[in-house]
Amino acid sequence: MRGIRAYWGYVAAGVLVAAWGNGGSGLLIIILSLAVSAFALFQVPTWCGAVNRDGKTYCRKNAAGILMGCELRQHRWQKMKLIVLRSKAGDLTQAVFPNAKEKFAGVIAVGGLVSAVAAVVVPQVTGQS
Repeated sequence: MRGIRAYWGYVAAGVLVAAWGNGGSGLLIIILSLAVSAFALFQVPTWCGAVNRDGKTYCRKNAAGILMGCELRQHRWQKMKLIVLRSKAGDLTQAVFPNAKEKFAGVIAVGGLVSAVAAVVVPQVTGQS
């Protein structure tokens, strides 16, 4: 049962796609979009990916979310600092997206945010309420 609970965001992403396809209410789409983005950014099971002390390898411990690190204090906010400081673009992409699973979570996070914006903007542009 824990495995299903750990991946609830993927189910929410499927429901979000179905809601867009079936003309679901704007409020439902906004809520699902934000939930999917929050899941991908802060809860999806991933590797830590923070740069180790040698500066060449990346941490392979389990973490929650593509923006968060593992239980090591130094790793907890290292990915967030990489985004803000941007010392090297390669370090950022390798730390945040070390493998295909994290890349997919990143696509889901961006898709959720775009969906939330679209759910607010489209009704305003088309004049629907």
